[in-house]
Amino acid sequence: MASPTSSASAPASHHLRLWWRRRGRGGAVGATFTVALLAAALLLALSLYASSLPRAPTTPSSSSNLVGLTLVRRAKEKGAVCLDGSAPGYHLQRGSGTGSQNWLLHLEGGGWCRNLRSCASRQKSVLGSSQYMERQIEFAGILSNDKFQNPDFYNWNKVKIRYCDGASFSGNVKNELQNGTKFFFRGQRIWEAVMSELLLKGLRHAKQAFLTGCSAGGLATFIHCDNFRTLLPKDSRVKCLADGGFFLDVEDISGQRTMRAFYNDVVRLQDLRGRFPHCGPNVDLGQCFFPSEVVKDIITPVFVLNPAYDAWQVQHVLSPVASDPQHSWLECRLDISKCDSNQLEILQGFRKKLHDTISELKHKKDWGFFIDSCFIHCQSLNSLTWHSPSSLRVNNKTIAEAVGDWFFDRREVKEIDCEYPCNPTCHNLGRARGSLRKEKEANENESGQDQENESTVMPR
Repeated sequence: MASPTSSASAPASHHLRLWWRRRGRGGAVGATFTVALLAAALLLALSLYASSLPRAPTTPSSSSNLVGLTLVRRAKEKGAVCLDGSAPGYHLQRGSGTGSQNWLLHLEGGGWCRNLRSCASRQKSVLGSSQYMERQIEFAGILSNDKFQNPDFYNWNKVKIRYCDGASFSGNVKNELQNGTKFFFRGQRIWEAVMSELLLKGLRHAKQAFLTGCSAGGLATFIHCDNFRTLLPKDSRVKCLADGGFFLDVEDISGQRTMRAFYNDVVRLQDLRGRFPHCGPNVDLGQCFFPSEVVKDIITPVFVLNPAYDAWQVQHVLSPVASDPQHSWLECRLDISKCDSNQLEILQGFRKKLHDTISELKHKKDWGFFIDSCFIHCQSLNSLTWHSPSSLRVNNKTIAEAVGDWFFDRREVKEIDCEYPCNPTCHNLGRARGSLRKEKEANENESGQDQENESTVMPR
């Protein structure tokens, strides 16, 4: 994979420029720089994410919120299948009372696969095959049916759409054979098949509808928001929310455009250029996939929920393992409280880049955003971070309250938090020393292995 030249890339901010100038662009990375994390390190990161996320206390009634998996009917006839050819699925919980004609859909996240080898790995997991998907999952946060955890949407029809195509529900490659092996890049068809099925189950009569998504599902929310609007009655209230999905096109700490190079591979593999009309012939393929480009054409109101120090982006976009051969960022990238002053300066530059990009959306008067200063990734699916007595607050509002105020037009919501570490209500990810030691060992083992066997994975 060829890395973009330094001259073609602008630093994320003045802080980043100063730091990179001090460090220099030469040395260990150079022409042989290869992006990515090994599958073992990624699986470790995923499990550590899950263990690090704060959890709300369970109650005896929590088991009643388990929701069963429904597989799409006649999926193979429609060509709407997961990477391995199995039928895609979703979890539907029916609404009640005043919410019986309102719908909230959530697009699951889980990264992307950039090449046939990493997509083959996903074929043997929940991110590429319904054969491995849980038959029941718990709905929490924005999907909860508990009025105290989810005051505005608790009694709505709620759907979690499982992610198994590797490209944010956007691919539509007709040819199944790739190098003699079957791969199904059919995310767009999955979207269409699930929507068709839900419309028949009552979505077409929705008085209010809300499309949401986390991480790679947040990117998918940007991609499909306007199409979602066209499927519903003209007099219905329809809006979208992207949680932890505003990925930035910035240089990493070694001066490389790691994320753009990764997206280049995804877009090329799943033949996505024609999917994005905003992408001109002189634009890098990878740029087409960034939210900052996708949002330019969106008409439907969108709410952007993102931490300024998104933990996943800090670890995989700003300081990927390959950009840090000396492991100087090892502790900082896993726990923001362990960052030194120079690293914090770079993180403040990353925050500024996000704010500068988001500020371009201010002219979209019906849009909203909530940019907190926490070190975390995806906050809408966890009841503790979504809405609880100990939840994060910005201007004395929880995320759930801010989103509800915006969705129902109770007030304009364009919240920007102060710089870290100013907000004591944040639930920041952190790692124990033992976890840091395990990841360091995994990182040190990378040099002797094939880095093509890589798939960027996120918590779902």
